[in-house]
Amino acid sequence: MYKIMIIEDDMTIANIISESLLKWGYVPYVVKDFKNILADFTKQKPHLILLDINLEYYDGFYWCGKIRELSNIPIIFISSRDTDNDKIRAMSQGGDDYLQKPFSLDILIAKVHAMLRRAYSYSDDSLNTLQHREVILNIETNTVYSKDKSAKLTNNECKILALLIRNANKILPRYRLIKALWDDENFVDDNTLTVNINRLRKKLNEIQCHDIIETVKGEGYRIV
Repeated sequence: MYKIMIIEDDMTIANIISESLLKWGYVPYVVKDFKNILADFTKQKPHLILLDINLEYYDGFYWCGKIRELSNIPIIFISSRDTDNDKIRAMSQGGDDYLQKPFSLDILIAKVHAMLRRAYSYSDDSLNTLQHREVILNIETNTVYSKDKSAKLTNNECKILALLIRNANKILPRYRLIKALWDDENFVDDNTLTVNINRLRKKLNEIQCHDIIETVKGEGYRIV
């Protein structure tokens, strides 16, 4: 069971995040002593940190640097600060992702799922989330996210996107995709695959993910 440390001095926001994480089966820990965050970190041993920038005493950049001296734990910054300089500094200090307030809890949870999958167990299907660049796919709810947008996918569209993400930058032959969609009750032919690919591309375009599925003529498809 994954423990998530929430370093957020607005207790209303911290508690909302905590409740959402609990619903998804995580163990949230909300920091209350902002003078001794490092001591809390070493005691709690979390698997991931959600870190605000504007904190009492020292800011999130400071604490990110201190934590990075001890650990490579995934750190997602959550902040109302929206300048490129803030985002660049967050990444240069060792942050792994940056989510601007106000944000959707669904997006936050999707990012947590994806970050944990990458950091601890890419093959752990219990996390139900895959990520490629800014695209996050929740394979439990058949929902794809990009930045602050989302789209609902059909089962076949979700299977195609999941297979492409799991094989990112590799060419997937059409027969492999057809095989993934073909179960005992549903025969899928070449035309059906084309229709599903086109529908998936259209939905990705709607959430500003343009041209990420590439057709490799005579071979198949890949996500880039």
